[in-house]
Amino acid sequence: MRILVTGARGQLGRDMALACEAAGDTLFAFDRDTLDVTDRNAVLGAITTIRPDAVIHCAAWTAVDACEADPDRAFATNALAVRWVAEACERVHAHLAHISTDYVFDGTKSTAYHEWDTPNPQSAYGASKLAGEHEALALGASATVVRTSWVCGEFGNNMVKTIMRLSAERPELSFVDDQRGHPSFCTDLALMVRRLVLDRRSGIHHVTNQGDVSWFEFAQAVVVATGKSADMVRPIATADLQPPRPARRPANSMLDNAVLRAAGVPLLPDFRESLATLIARL
Repeated sequence: MRILVTGARGQLGRDMALACEAAGDTLFAFDRDTLDVTDRNAVLGAITTIRPDAVIHCAAWTAVDACEADPDRAFATNALAVRWVAEACERVHAHLAHISTDYVFDGTKSTAYHEWDTPNPQSAYGASKLAGEHEALALGASATVVRTSWVCGEFGNNMVKTIMRLSAERPELSFVDDQRGHPSFCTDLALMVRRLVLDRRSGIHHVTNQGDVSWFEFAQAVVVATGKSADMVRPIATADLQPPRPARRPANSMLDNAVLRAAGVPLLPDFRESLATLIARL
């Protein structure tokens, strides 16, 4: 299969590229230096020249608080750029897999969000990613939207690396216990995204590792996996964070993988298994 990956130097993009290469795909990997996804002519030129079977669009501006300060850039990168990618995919009949986020929800639901729940983003980042979903889904059956959450991997910056670094520098850590979600690990996520593309499955899919935790509980799991005591992590409330974060975070980020489950597709493993594997690699 001929696969084009955008954002291929990012956290998920690098694992996505590795997964495609390992599967024997003909890979075309673009990062922001080689393809500006906000440039319509550049996007159309690359995709119509290569004519891939599928495009996996990982490129995004994921700096949540920075998006809050510059919503125009957020929408240009996370929404309008998806329009250009979708337009190019339509021209060459390529399947599009677009990566989205739990931030499309407001976090007020008491249980996990399934794919048919109504989004209600509370931040510029979430609103821009929801707009990107709309642009992708305009392709109809030729598009897959993959919502994921709390992404961690070997490459790039993420919470696992942050916790490991802080736990080596400080005797005590503080993490919020009033935000809850599903950690998702790039190696697992990449394999599922490729499977969805290979099957040309359409519509919205929630894809996360299994097991829900608060950030406090997740930090405890990380320090324990590195051989330290869980007692070094203490819980705090989001309202007590200093300095306060400009963008609102959903208190409930849990994504129910309802579509995968109903379709009989095996779900990703429990996050604790993948966390142990990642820490061993790091």
